[in-house]
Amino acid sequence: MKGTALRTSFDLGGRRWRHAAGLGLAAALATGTVGSLAADDLRHTQAAMASQEKTHMWMTIGGTHRFAVTLENNPTARAFAQMLPLTLDMPDLNDNEKHVRLPHSLPTHAQRPGTIRTGDVMLYGSDTLVVFYKTFPSSYSYTRIGRVTPVDGLVQALGTGSQRIGFALD
Repeated sequence: MKGTALRTSFDLGGRRWRHAAGLGLAAALATGTVGSLAADDLRHTQAAMASQEKTHMWMTIGGTHRFAVTLENNPTARAFAQMLPLTLDMPDLNDNEKHVRLPHSLPTHAQRPGTIRTGDVMLYGSDTLVVFYKTFPSSYSYTRIGRVTPVDGLVQALGTGSQRIGFALD
């Protein structure tokens, strides 16, 4: 590839699109990288790109340790985000998770993940929020809400016993 511009491509509506990262769709159109698009295709492309943007929230443990959480693009995560800001006392369970019953149920689409990962934020049943701080195999079903990224320091911040954990949007 010539120059330093990073090019990305994606399939949308049966067509292969390419654009230069950092230039944005409009600049890519102006330079001819994408090619000609009909107005409907442009709106559809912009909507698809917007839906792929990740929403973030913050998780604060004990008032001192702050972690970014990337929210899933699903009804459960959106319903949880509407509850924020929220501060919860979350007891420990099985030396691998903090959990708490929420004030009301959230929409669910539970699945068996097979492996729970450090940093997973999930819903058990329809009203139990769980923050996992160890990786382990599991046969239980959960609905994904989000994931702590990066997880560096999460195990130490959560520690043993109950923790007061705050959740807030940017």
